[in-house]
Amino acid sequence: MNTLFPVICKYILTAVMLIYMIGSFTILVRDDPKRLIWAFRQQILLVIIFHTAGFIVLMAHEKSMSMLLLYVTELLYMIAYVIVFRLVYPDSSRIILSHMMMFLAIGFIILARLNFDKAVRQFMMITVGSVMSILVPRFFVRLKFARRFSLFAGTAGILLLLVVLLLSSRTYGANLTLKLGPFAFQPSEFVKISFVLLTAYFFKNRNDWKMVLLSGACALLHILILVASTDLGGALIYAAAYIIMLYAATGKARYLAAGAGCGMAAAFAAAKLFSHVQTRIDIWKDPWPLFYEKGSQVCNSLLGIASGGFMGTGLYQGSPNLIYVVDKDFIFSAITEEMGAVIGISVILISLSCLLKFIQVASGLYLPFYRLTGIGLSAIYAVQVFLTIGGNIKLIPATGVTLPFVSYGGSSVFSTFILFSIMQELFVKRRTEEERAEEFEELYET
Repeated sequence: MNTLFPVICKYILTAVMLIYMIGSFTILVRDDPKRLIWAFRQQILLVIIFHTAGFIVLMAHEKSMSMLLLYVTELLYMIAYVIVFRLVYPDSSRIILSHMMMFLAIGFIILARLNFDKAVRQFMMITVGSVMSILVPRFFVRLKFARRFSLFAGTAGILLLLVVLLLSSRTYGANLTLKLGPFAFQPSEFVKISFVLLTAYFFKNRNDWKMVLLSGACALLHILILVASTDLGGALIYAAAYIIMLYAATGKARYLAAGAGCGMAAAFAAAKLFSHVQTRIDIWKDPWPLFYEKGSQVCNSLLGIASGGFMGTGLYQGSPNLIYVVDKDFIFSAITEEMGAVIGISVILISLSCLLKFIQVASGLYLPFYRLTGIGLSAIYAVQVFLTIGGNIKLIPATGVTLPFVSYGGSSVFSTFILFSIMQELFVKRRTEEERAEEFEELYET
């Protein structure tokens, strides 16, 4: 019975995730408000079932009141957050909200399995981030304030990156973290939001070559500071976001080609200038000869994913803690090992569904500033997910990037809440613009 019980829960987790993943795509094309409301409630119910099934295994294994208390607290939090957010923002996107809850539920389960103390700290940070996510959209209600804020935030972001470069301590070989008393945070996680707003500000009225040069110089300044801090994963995210926003603003494909060429040249230069970059490339090419040196992280990740198979070994039946910083950079490997490749692939597809919704929101906006902001934030989300999962499965060299809402880390959680909150406000603005356009058409016809 003790063996059968976790197996049953494992199949429940897989079935629920598959149903949710399929629904995440069908819900994208539903226009009927009543059917959309029903689909949203169904998705939230699936999130609760998934979270409960995972914690049943955790509680059965740990046999502690602390795990039960964590489960109840997280469950009440998810229900309360959905209710409060929908009350405060009744016109917000139900799809984006349900995806947030599913990503959080996955993170809740796997972090509690890996490290209970970190799971508790993560939940506390998520609670703070939730309050932030309810307040942030209010700053984007007025267009003039949003534009002025973007210029100020962009300038402050550059200064903050310089402070990190000069004053921060090295973490995993890079200058990432600032410490303020007992608190530590990674400013680059927040500056990527201000970077998108600043780039959108540049192109809000003009997209001529002068503005391209000005925005390019600003983007290059951000990237060079990150490179000097050896935060190369962050530099890659910024560069990709800028190139995509530049193409969206100008519609000129040559900028994409130029960006790809510059990216390959920069990667070649980074391999020559930074020894740890060359080491990561060597590990990416063939990690097995370096297993007992610096390749154990990637090797153990691949071994874990392979041992999990389609259905996973089951919670507590694998060895994800053999992977270095598994709760941050390699969280996807832990999910795939113990929950299975089916759930791992579903996480990728749900992330894709979330990205498609972001693109749908951004492309439907009329005002350039908001449209470009949506495109930039979509690019940041897409690149971050790709870098994390790609590094875990050895598709690309590991970059030290976290999986949004799932990986452990306060700065990542807060910045992701801000990103999703801005996308929610852009969704509301899109609906407002559509209603105004319909009113104008009706007035024109009469």
